[in-house]
Amino acid sequence: MSRQQVTVLGATGSIGVSTLDVIARHPSRYQVFALTGYSRMSVLAAQCRAHRPQYAVVADEVQADVLQAELLAEGLQTEVLHGADALARVAADDAVDVVMAAIVGAAGLRPTLAAVQAGKRVLLANKEALVMSGALFMEAVKASGARLLPIDSEHNAIFQCMPEHYSAGLGKAGVRRILLTASGGPFRSFTYEQLLQVTPAQACAHPNWSMGQKISVDSASMMNKGLELIEACWLFAAHPDQVEVVVHPQSVVHSLVDYVDGSVLAQLGNPDMRTPIAHALAWPERIDSGVSALDLLTTARLDFEAPDPVRFPCLRLAREAALAGGTSCALLNAANEVAVEAFLAGRVRFVDIPVIIEDTLNRLPSEAVRDLEHILQADRSAREHASSWVEANGS
Repeated sequence: MSRQQVTVLGATGSIGVSTLDVIARHPSRYQVFALTGYSRMSVLAAQCRAHRPQYAVVADEVQADVLQAELLAEGLQTEVLHGADALARVAADDAVDVVMAAIVGAAGLRPTLAAVQAGKRVLLANKEALVMSGALFMEAVKASGARLLPIDSEHNAIFQCMPEHYSAGLGKAGVRRILLTASGGPFRSFTYEQLLQVTPAQACAHPNWSMGQKISVDSASMMNKGLELIEACWLFAAHPDQVEVVVHPQSVVHSLVDYVDGSVLAQLGNPDMRTPIAHALAWPERIDSGVSALDLLTTARLDFEAPDPVRFPCLRLAREAALAGGTSCALLNAANEVAVEAFLAGRVRFVDIPVIIEDTLNRLPSEAVRDLEHILQADRSAREHASSWVEANGS
């Protein structure tokens, strides 16, 4: 059996690193075709040494020249490319079988869409791409025959628990609702007064998962769960009212599907992203992920509670954007990215994040999506508005 060629978009982030760990466990099944990275060049160089891809893609020409010289000096034949067009090229190359879409934020939209349009098996870890482009993205999946497999632990769990014919609608598949679990993040029990004082370091210290800074802050604000709610609606042909968020602090039950006959199917496992990565890489087969077996006796208890919409309004804002449709979700995502960046830079408070998002949604009109450029224009407009808020009100 010939090895499957894999492009990893966002190879130096936590998802990319976990993907390469799984691939390394199965050298007879998978071969790395291309790796991409934005800023962690020493990590990308080490990955190129270990996996010897045909291509590496970086942000700009200066980075490309430095990395290319370093690899050539070591006798490596990896060709280093740069820029957005190169990202799309290695995602859509005819030689590629599988694309791990793990670039964080709106930057991942174009190369992920290129992979979809080329009909690849796309392992979707970049939720923002689907949040922003929604119907356009799913139409491209249908038109190209691409196989879209979710990597977020929650959506992967739902996929594992969902009947094959869910695309016809949840009701026709006998599904009553989707239960999307949330850890609650590091501030689950904080009062509003405590939230006023939290620091970026506290927000990035997730109790269960090892993630990048942006996703960790989104988890702390529960915007991560809001984005996942929107993503679930597109992935599983669900209405926002059919998706319910449940706080589950242990992060052992990754999500559940509630059927009309009273059955509730759940997927459980240790909180390690290598599980959904391995599942999607090999689907419909199962392969070793390197994750240890779940010990229910050690876990001992599983707790569930409703999220607090007062302390964590980002979840409400995401649901409202999902119901509004059009460009609302692109506006929501862009404003959140600006707000999180400003918080990490110490320019705004943690509690300002939903304020910035809501102000952006209230000030900019939601419009029916025409095409990709229309979505990107909405993204730019929201970033400009959110940035202006930060300039006017931030420290």
